[in-house]
Amino acid sequence: MEILAFGVQSDEKPMLEAAFAGRHEVRCLDVFLTEDTAPIAAGYEVVSSSVNADLDGRVLRILAAGGTRMIAQRSTGFNNIDLDVARRLGLTVSRVSYYSPYSVAEFAWTLAMTVNRRIVRAATRTRDFDFRLDGLMGRDMHGRTAGVLGTGKIGEAFTRIAHGHGMKLLGWDLEPNPACVEMGMRYVEKEELLASSDLISLHVPLLESTRHLLDAAALRRMKDDAILVNSSRGGLIDSEALVAELRAGRFTGVGLDVYEAEAGVFFVDRSLQTVEDDTLARLMTFPNVVVTSHQAYYTTDAVSQIIDTTVANVTDYLAGRRSENTLLPDAP
Repeated sequence: MEILAFGVQSDEKPMLEAAFAGRHEVRCLDVFLTEDTAPIAAGYEVVSSSVNADLDGRVLRILAAGGTRMIAQRSTGFNNIDLDVARRLGLTVSRVSYYSPYSVAEFAWTLAMTVNRRIVRAATRTRDFDFRLDGLMGRDMHGRTAGVLGTGKIGEAFTRIAHGHGMKLLGWDLEPNPACVEMGMRYVEKEELLASSDLISLHVPLLESTRHLLDAAALRRMKDDAILVNSSRGGLIDSEALVAELRAGRFTGVGLDVYEAEAGVFFVDRSLQTVEDDTLARLMTFPNVVVTSHQAYYTTDAVSQIIDTTVANVTDYLAGRRSENTLLPDAP
């Protein structure tokens, strides 16, 4: 069988081909799965999608009409897939329920330290042989308070890093994580966490209940000199509200690896095109904001796990088996 994989990065392609070698052929495309590209999948029973694919009802109907029966998404999140339509079409849908939490947690900490210690500004200056320290003053994290919104596997890994740097720990989640409690984390209401934390890191999934978790009111509760990091999903933050707070001169730094309207923008070269997203363009102008292109997961360790799980998901589909990664069909 030949599998069609959309949105494959150049670093990812040889790893994907090697993982499927001896099992199935895999055709790798660098374009993302959208309504415009979905017709390419005609004749492919199995299609693999990336996190920035647009699998709404229209795309799913095109895929089903072309003979696709299984979608193997190479990510943990699946908020980009209309599961109700996929269910009605009888499609099998899988995801990667787990990969290295350290990849994202370590990157989130890196973003926090990048904005705290003004690394981008410093590196840009020194490349021009400007070695002044003006405007580069940061602050110790030791003894300050880290607020972790979402303390699952990734949130726990981030907590361990913050704990290792001597930070006080506040957490917010549906249920306390015993490992985080053992490190001294105190679980509080979201409002208290926002008001008390010097560093806030987001590690919750994007659901209807968490969309714009940090809206205008929530952002206003934060300390004026707080550091905010989002390496989870862009839709957790109201971007326009964030711009308004930044324009008011608030926050020591903001590190964003995700953006709520990143589909069609992130993972591609837009350097020669006009920026049409005014909110994203405005975010990029603030000297205390660092935006990266959804790369927190992008380590050899994590990508290898994602690919191996994708291969296993396809194998399970062909054998008629379910696993913890199966989103559809529903469990009997």
